[in-house]
Amino acid sequence: MVRRTREAAAATREQLLDAAERVFRDRGVTRTSLAEVAAEAGVTRGAVYWHFRDKADLFEALCARVQLPMEAMLARAGEKRHADPLGALSALAVGGLVRLATDARTQAVFDVIFHKCEFAAEIASVASRRHATDSGCLANVERLLNQAVSVGQLPRETDTRLAARCVNAFMVGVMHEWVEQPAAYDLAEAAPAMIDALLAGLVARPPMRARGKRARQAVAARPRARRVAAKA
Repeated sequence: MVRRTREAAAATREQLLDAAERVFRDRGVTRTSLAEVAAEAGVTRGAVYWHFRDKADLFEALCARVQLPMEAMLARAGEKRHADPLGALSALAVGGLVRLATDARTQAVFDVIFHKCEFAAEIASVASRRHATDSGCLANVERLLNQAVSVGQLPRETDTRLAARCVNAFMVGVMHEWVEQPAAYDLAEAAPAMIDALLAGLVARPPMRARGKRARQAVAARPRARRVAAKA
């Protein structure tokens, strides 16, 4: 009996999350009430409050359904030592884009996050937690890039913190644009080439810490100095 009750409660929770996904995507987060979510799910408003404290709690649970698995994969990758750190980063990035391109739930939730969500006061706590999550993801990307430095895939003076920001900005930009215009191109097919181009650019011209940048500029200036001396 207890098991059936728990299963029914879990099913109702998923039913509410599915309804919230549809209504938030159609009307926007701030313009949707919990009563409207309950009506869409075919349950009472009390059932909503049984599972979620408020709209912010509901929205956070909705985001967690698609974000937490990817965050967990990135965390495990950042904690593990890799013989090919850039290969590991490439696999994770391609996997994230392919999942977005092929999973309807992921598309719906990211559409809500990117285009149907205004972080007003009632869900301000979600924005704060998202910033904390983003910081954790950036830290794990930076760990992989530090490993790439340690195995010689990137120069020793690479500014891995800035490089991690570049990778994150690229991924968020691609996801944001594609969710808005999914018919523009086949993201699943294009993902490997897009990530290859990103990492090739990172390897060819990585952002450098100040000392490394000055050294690279000095090396680049030597041929010019020799040409000027020869002309003189």
